[in-house]
Amino acid sequence: MNKLHPRPQFIRDDWETLDGEWRFAFDDHNNGEVNEWTKGIPKGQTIQVPFTYETKMSGIGDQSHHPVVWYERTINVTKDKNVLLHFEGADYYTTLWVNGLKVGNHQGAYTAFAFDITNYVQNGENQIIVKIEDSIDCSQPRGKQRWLKDNFGCWYVQTTGIWKTVWVEYVSPVHIDYVKMTPIYDKGEISVELYTNKRQLGAGFMACAEISFEGKIINKVSVNVIDGVAKFSPSVMENGDPWSMKRWSPNAPNLYDIKFELFEKEQSIDLVNSYFGMRKISIEGRKILLNNEELYQRLILDQGYWEESDLTPPSVEALETDIEKVLEMGYNGVRKHQKIEDNRFLYLCDKKGLLVWSEVGATYAFNDQAISNFTNEWLEIVKQNYNHPSIITWVPFNESWGIQDVYVNDAQQKFTEAIYYLTKTYDSMRPVVTNDGWEHTISDIITLHDYEEYSEVFKKRYENDELLLSNQIQHNKHRYPFAKGYGYQGQPIIISEFGGIAFASESGWGYGNQVKDEAAFIKRFDSIHQAIQDLEYVCGFCYTQVTDVQQEINGLLTIDRKAKVDLAEIRKINERRIK
Repeated sequence: MNKLHPRPQFIRDDWETLDGEWRFAFDDHNNGEVNEWTKGIPKGQTIQVPFTYETKMSGIGDQSHHPVVWYERTINVTKDKNVLLHFEGADYYTTLWVNGLKVGNHQGAYTAFAFDITNYVQNGENQIIVKIEDSIDCSQPRGKQRWLKDNFGCWYVQTTGIWKTVWVEYVSPVHIDYVKMTPIYDKGEISVELYTNKRQLGAGFMACAEISFEGKIINKVSVNVIDGVAKFSPSVMENGDPWSMKRWSPNAPNLYDIKFELFEKEQSIDLVNSYFGMRKISIEGRKILLNNEELYQRLILDQGYWEESDLTPPSVEALETDIEKVLEMGYNGVRKHQKIEDNRFLYLCDKKGLLVWSEVGATYAFNDQAISNFTNEWLEIVKQNYNHPSIITWVPFNESWGIQDVYVNDAQQKFTEAIYYLTKTYDSMRPVVTNDGWEHTISDIITLHDYEEYSEVFKKRYENDELLLSNQIQHNKHRYPFAKGYGYQGQPIIISEFGGIAFASESGWGYGNQVKDEAAFIKRFDSIHQAIQDLEYVCGFCYTQVTDVQQEINGLLTIDRKAKVDLAEIRKINERRIK
């Protein structure tokens, strides 16, 4: 995982990975702080970061639940710059000590975070100690992580502790904190908001951006930094020629390079390399448009699990393999299900032109703590992943998980509305789906989950869209499209979960009856796809799923990425002419 920068969309040259062997200890009774583990944890056990202790690749492979775990390692520092210690993901409550001094903490499983450890390190060797607390509490965003002792249904082994890359970065005392980039497609401009790490700055600070495409400089712009913020909207058109704009789409995933530089009194103090894509997502009636052209979405559900590393990708190459397999099968996008994937996955999707629906892990309780946990983490996720052109839809809720009574419960309905509007406040350009598959409240797209295996039954259920969308009949046998008090407002409609076919010879489960051989699989796959493709009012689908996941064996690929059927046949069915 070390060959590619952990954040390919925000690169400085001065960084190093901390992945690899760390000392490790379980603390089941949470006595570590009392026993002064903040000065050094017990010797004897090690772990391979970023793999969690539950996985084989960690070197431990203990799948039982341990509520508290500790990590320790040393780093060597030459202190001529500020030092940032980055965690791309740690589940769930992280506390950091450096050289015996407490630095801070972070709550959340799916967001990246960093500590400025400049004032805690010295030249030479420094001790890093991390304590991470996890629980089986359903008020914290869990996604597909089980909260019972054993796997059940579609919930799998839990993920505890560091599960994404850890790395250290060296920056100037005043530096670029983050950048928000919004393509203004119809004007051929990229709107940029650049934020520094300090808001109270004196005069003399300037931010510059240089846009290039395939090495050719397109535009340069410089603006003053005021209250720690610089805003500008440079054109990407050469000499004002609108035909010169390089559009981003699955068929032509063009990416512009952009270099941000921060100056203090004409001296360069920070340099960040990034990129962006010029693309537009919009909705007109029942149609979703990409770059003002109708988009039919052929998505596949992707849970991002691996046999020996669970939620953590075993390598960048493994991520690339998954994307290439998805494209080979004729899909133009993935619904990344109940997980915020490694940043390098999103980079590869940007680069290869794979569309992404971004969905976070759900809570499974509805109370004040769950509301707070979810809201804080979701908004940070949207902020952190905003700049990726491949992400075209936000999905904060799935199948009423965490809002189990949303059909009739006013508070839960209002919660989904609040998340919808908060998301749209930060990101007005992307659609937001509230409660994917089941009872929608306010939502830009109406998504339906239906694992009906018989195409004739499916056709009958969906032949009258007016009846279905007025809540007069149920889809998925036991769910209505809308919560009470809400109704259809003319939005696009997508069948966002269906299929899930499994072979009878396999140990585990799929949806409906298991098929006996490949011919039966293709026949059922073909017929249910034809039924959906024939629905003129439906503008896309999402098949379940890319790979098997532990006891759920309904993938087109096994969990070790071997094809179960002829992928050329899958592609042919996916890409055939829509009625």
